[in-house]
Amino acid sequence: MKKVFVNGYGSIGSRITSFLQDDPEISLIGVGKYSPDEDVNMAISHGLNVYVPERKLNDFKNFKISGTIEAALDDCDLVIDAAPGGYGFKNKKNLYEPKNLMAIYQGGETVMGNEAVSDLLFNSRVNYALAIGKKHVMQGSCNVTGMGRILEPLKDRFADRLIRFDVTLVRRWADIEQIDKQVPDTIEMTESPHHGDDVKMYFGKDAPLFVRAIKVPTRQMHLHIMDIRFNGQAPKPSEIHDIFTNEFGVATLWTAKGTKNVRDFAKNMGFNFPDTNMIHIHANMTVSIGDTIQMMYSDDQTGIVIPENHMLLQAMLFGKSYDDAFSHTESIFHMKEKKQKLETYFARKN
Repeated sequence: MKKVFVNGYGSIGSRITSFLQDDPEISLIGVGKYSPDEDVNMAISHGLNVYVPERKLNDFKNFKISGTIEAALDDCDLVIDAAPGGYGFKNKKNLYEPKNLMAIYQGGETVMGNEAVSDLLFNSRVNYALAIGKKHVMQGSCNVTGMGRILEPLKDRFADRLIRFDVTLVRRWADIEQIDKQVPDTIEMTESPHHGDDVKMYFGKDAPLFVRAIKVPTRQMHLHIMDIRFNGQAPKPSEIHDIFTNEFGVATLWTAKGTKNVRDFAKNMGFNFPDTNMIHIHANMTVSIGDTIQMMYSDDQTGIVIPENHMLLQAMLFGKSYDDAFSHTESIFHMKEKKQKLETYFARKN
């Protein structure tokens, strides 16, 4: 049994630990915490051992912690870094590389420039096999992961007909749990969003992909508006939807009125978090006009990367084949069941 440590206990860390506790192949050492707040007791109440930086031991004297992060990493096979963006690179240099540890990093990091945490940006649908044997790999962000789940199936089906992808990312301002983060009454434009360059790390550096991004005052998921240009007449909307019938982590919905509508239903599905762990094609918004398909899909920002982390972990720790990893992830996340419930509830009415 392999030993895993999760360094951070925010939106990503709290979710991935919940699922790793259900994985019979993993011994979860515990989680790393850096702030002495109520989340420490929350983690402990969920049966987790909490470790803190040695230099901050005194800050946590009122909590029942299990030891230092430095000591916990000495007994670890792989660490999932769930620290805020930018801290992953620091942790790599100060903690993981000196201890010769395998590590998974999140979308707040980069695979480019002087602070690259890896030379591989992971997307299970595209490059699963490349993660086998790697020691340091970055999991793509929620938006980058979501685009991969749409783009790669389209490329598989229409490779010789695709001309260009134009994507507008309508991003949420804060996560559901970030109640201390203000959601201002403004639409903010993002200059030079990283998402397009990140997607090209696995989709192809010369891919005709163009991305713009805005942030809107909501906590209820992201929405991607994608225009796909074809050489000649574009396919019918039904042909596009058919591609995703059996795709992992892609649900096709007809009657969802908005992103909150989807998340509100997810609360009633009976799983660990009110997450769907997938993207949702809003099929009633798919239109074929001349050489262009217009489509919209929402992206479960807090949950979509969690099964991806689990797939990546299996490649790095166990060297499993894609099929074996997929089967094991499905047994824990129940993605097919979630997809079926979503598609039934939001089914076409006529």
